[in-house]
Amino acid sequence: MAGYIEDRWIKKKKDPITGQRGRTARYGKGQRYRVAGIPGVRDRSFVTLEDAKAWLRRSSTDQERGDFADPRDGSITLADYIQQYWMPGVRGAAKTRKSIDERIRLHVIPYLGDLPLSKVSAAELRLYVVKLEATCSPQYARSILSALSTVLETAVDDRRISRNPMRAKSVRWPKLSDERREPWPISTSRKVRDEISRRHRIAVVLGLGCGLRQGEVFGLGPEDIDYRRGLIHVKRQVQIINGHKYFALPKGGKTRVVDMPPSVASELVEHLKAYPPVNVELAWGGPEPERERKKHDLVLTTMYGNAVAANTWNTEIWKPALSKAGVIPPLAKGAKPWQWQAAPRDGFHVLRHTYASLVLEAGESVVTLARWLGHASPTITLDHYAHFMPEAGRRGRQAIDSLLDDQVNDLAGRNSPDSPQARS
Repeated sequence: MAGYIEDRWIKKKKDPITGQRGRTARYGKGQRYRVAGIPGVRDRSFVTLEDAKAWLRRSSTDQERGDFADPRDGSITLADYIQQYWMPGVRGAAKTRKSIDERIRLHVIPYLGDLPLSKVSAAELRLYVVKLEATCSPQYARSILSALSTVLETAVDDRRISRNPMRAKSVRWPKLSDERREPWPISTSRKVRDEISRRHRIAVVLGLGCGLRQGEVFGLGPEDIDYRRGLIHVKRQVQIINGHKYFALPKGGKTRVVDMPPSVASELVEHLKAYPPVNVELAWGGPEPERERKKHDLVLTTMYGNAVAANTWNTEIWKPALSKAGVIPPLAKGAKPWQWQAAPRDGFHVLRHTYASLVLEAGESVVTLARWLGHASPTITLDHYAHFMPEAGRRGRQAIDSLLDDQVNDLAGRNSPDSPQARS
């Protein structure tokens, strides 16, 4: 077995005259027994021989399995490990990195940051989950726990800890609510479209008619519109972090092509006649000053010719339109211009839900809708919008009836042995 135990108080070689092993200069000082010689494992000292033997057995076995983590490496606090080793390696879009930073900085470090990595146990995490459930929605709490689990998984890879305590069966994540994504009624959609200012009407049209996300609407350029084929190429979005706007690829870093109905094309033509596109220069990929800057003509801009900032637009354009349409109440008396009632279900994204519901109810395939929405998989589309498909169950019942019920022969399929086509 790899490794050995050294007695640091007694010399290894015997005296040639007395035949006895003498004492070393360290005799009586410090811990007596040192375990060494395990490949990839630092030496460690112990007071008693029994402790040294036990640690040698465990460490050798763990090292052979690839599970060994030196407890001394886990003494660094969770906060220090995140700041020094984990956060510098976080990759992805600028807005994604900012979201991860906020979850860790605001919701993890204040509760667990002072604990050494090796002390972040399942027991500590169970208490932490309870606190999260009391202060956050289940969905947001799960996103925080996911970020924390990634930190701890990285610590395992770095051999700081032997296993990720977030994987313990007793650490139960909050369950997602059964609340479904609901669309607006057609009447509400039309009211908001008609009540919003004329310059910004096109944003509602693109959200309802093509399912574009808010940032994608703000980043749409006239060269992205293919009137002849009835398509929109979604190539970029406008994002904002700490007041700084920038261009970025659409969500997931993927461009896509979306079907453009004639009604949307007509609205775009009228909009561009009234509000010609403006060439806007912004950083690409993030708000940092050192980023490369790019220029793009934009379909929708502010009256001053700037790219639209989502937070300002939501407060000054979107919420007033919702109020005029009767979706939310007017500003309270004495309230500041930005102190609108919260409307989490009536943000710009509800237009995307409405678009999905209309497309599915019209009988379009989930695969096609997933491609238009930019989902990574049709499974995601089904998870979000399966309840928008009322015809699916009825078609299934009709198919079964055609097989089992003699009274519905007219519904028999062409390949059924009872169909007229099969008998002829």
